[in-house]
Amino acid sequence: MGLYNTPNIFFIYGRAGKTNQTEMINRLIGGFVAILIGVSLIGPISSEVNTAAVDKGNLYNSSSWGATVLKMVPGFFALGILGIGIAVTYGSLRDAGVV
Repeated sequence: MGLYNTPNIFFIYGRAGKTNQTEMINRLIGGFVAILIGVSLIGPISSEVNTAAVDKGNLYNSSSWGATVLKMVPGFFALGILGIGIAVTYGSLRDAGVV
């Protein structure tokens, strides 16, 4: 068979590049659960980081830049949760055919 006579794998299996509603709902529920768990963990992570990076603590006395970098952890954690939200939204819109 030539280049133009090869069968399309997606049409053979009936998928044609689209997901069915069950997979889309499963992906949405998984994304929302991940966001819910992440948001509920921001507070404890922030308090533990502030406890470890206190101005009179051992970490600050040994290396002040280590305490400064440690204080940035909750911000990057929040950015990761924001990334999950963007990925879930984009995936849902792509599955719906909007994007």
